[in-house]
Amino acid sequence: MTDKTENLTPMALAAQNKCFGCGPANPIGLRLEFLVAEDASVVCFVTVPDTFEGHPGYLHGGIIATLLDEGMHKAVRARGLTSMTGRMEIDYLRPAPSGARLRLEGRIVSSEGRKHWTEAKLLNSKGIVFAESKGLFIAMRVR
Repeated sequence: MTDKTENLTPMALAAQNKCFGCGPANPIGLRLEFLVAEDASVVCFVTVPDTFEGHPGYLHGGIIATLLDEGMHKAVRARGLTSMTGRMEIDYLRPAPSGARLRLEGRIVSSEGRKHWTEAKLLNSKGIVFAESKGLFIAMRVR
């Protein structure tokens, strides 16, 4: 599916947010913009420039990890919860090109109390998956 055929709703973020992944107030961050799908999963269409490369022409593995972490975190955030990464596991399946439009997807697999088990994947418009992850996110207690 593409963003033109899906029913996706923009996810709002605070304007002063300085998060490296999604913060609009971070001048050197990725400034990811997430959309929420009807099934409560999240989607982000991103083109990461070559300034975030590892090997020439391909994204650095740490940037891929950041993208996947953000996708899983935003899946929890889509439920109105603030969470932090408790555990994360990544499978790097093939090199991800820099400068190409990619799709990041995140979703919650299951939840128990403050614990949320999540998944994310980074793929292209042809459905080729470059990396996928599983994670445990812990919702923060309200003070």
